[in-house]
Amino acid sequence: MRSKPVSRITVFFFSFGGPPPLNRLRFQRNFATAQADTRRVPYLTFPPPPLSYFFQFLDPPTSDSPVITLTAIMDEIAVDPDFYTMSYGTEPQDFHSETTSLASTIARGRFENGRRPLKRTITGWSYQQKTCFSTNPVQGPIRRAAIRSIRDWVNCIPSLDASRGSNEPSHMVFLVLDHNQPNPLFRAAIGPSPKKILDIGTGQGSWAIDVADFYPNATVHGVDVFPPPALWMPPNCVFEVDDVLREWTWRESFDFIHMRLMYGAFTDEGWEQVYKQAYDALEPGGWIEQMELDVRVYSDDGTLKPEHMLHGWGNIFVGCSERAGRSLRTHEKMRSAIEKAGFVDVHEENYKIPLGPWPKDKLLKEAGHLQYAHWNAALEGWAMWLLTHYGEPEPWTKEEVQVYLAKVRSELKNPHIHAYEPATRVWARKPTVEEANANRTTIKLEQSP
Repeated sequence: MRSKPVSRITVFFFSFGGPPPLNRLRFQRNFATAQADTRRVPYLTFPPPPLSYFFQFLDPPTSDSPVITLTAIMDEIAVDPDFYTMSYGTEPQDFHSETTSLASTIARGRFENGRRPLKRTITGWSYQQKTCFSTNPVQGPIRRAAIRSIRDWVNCIPSLDASRGSNEPSHMVFLVLDHNQPNPLFRAAIGPSPKKILDIGTGQGSWAIDVADFYPNATVHGVDVFPPPALWMPPNCVFEVDDVLREWTWRESFDFIHMRLMYGAFTDEGWEQVYKQAYDALEPGGWIEQMELDVRVYSDDGTLKPEHMLHGWGNIFVGCSERAGRSLRTHEKMRSAIEKAGFVDVHEENYKIPLGPWPKDKLLKEAGHLQYAHWNAALEGWAMWLLTHYGEPEPWTKEEVQVYLAKVRSELKNPHIHAYEPATRVWARKPTVEEANANRTTIKLEQSP
């Protein structure tokens, strides 16, 4: 029997005036509208790339719409020969602005190297919340109008102002790559009428909001250690500030649990705990799905050479994360860990996400635009904390990190480097009651003399 909730904070945000954002789940609005909708992208604004045809590809596929299959995505990506000239260094001009506009009001905490790393005390917020249950047995559950302080949270991967703002283009990348799917938000076969869905590490909340739009009769919970910056959300979407490594206190079971871009969030033991609690919290027959990136960068045509900074980028960060005790190899380990937790019917898909608009295919070109925006906004957030604490042969200085990142940014803008990031998606099902009983019977028979 589930214990009563003791410390979860359910956060409600309110917008005053103006219509809610348009439903993106039908993919009918154009990219310019998406960029102008500052309520949905409060952290990051950047000059939109030439995307006049962008969202027509995100409509339900027709006979005239280009269709990209997973097999095509995993094949070698064709290069657009008209994208660049041989006079790199003076042209082409940077295909994105070097700067972004950031909001600084969502999180408070200590600064380090001019940044706010995730290893901090989360304080200073004032926001509406539903109920805060006190752990004091004398007071019992109490209601409060605002929360001023939340416990310490420690993580080796920083959630910085800039990198949080990069989540929106990252979300759009996955929608673009999966536009030809019946539901581009996930693969799990949860059926047409789920009741409760959980998004762990919700970040900006984009995925949770879109799923809530798609399933108006379901309740979607987005949980993270920070409140999302969304100013509007569907009435069936609830954001909560909580630590999933602690005991889960949701009273009802979920039909679907989703995670994405959580690499480096937990130790290996922490991941085992999260998968176990997810298994216990799912209804029999419920689904779990996770999508993670490989932080290492590759090229199929040899244009990414050993002397390039991007070539060693991933290995540097994998080494730092291992020394910090938080592996970035989540994409390699999650399938076996999910199977170990007891899930069945396990599926896996792999992608190549281009860095920059160098592919010939128009759809992949737009994914490359968006992934470049994701990197450009998040580079310093990814690098500063890890390299200044766990760099080799000794921790780097802030200035060394900035010089290194300047070289990485230069290579990202080099159209002659055809780099991409691999991504892996795994989804699996919790056994039904009948399957679980049959499995227990089989185990007993095998153990009997």
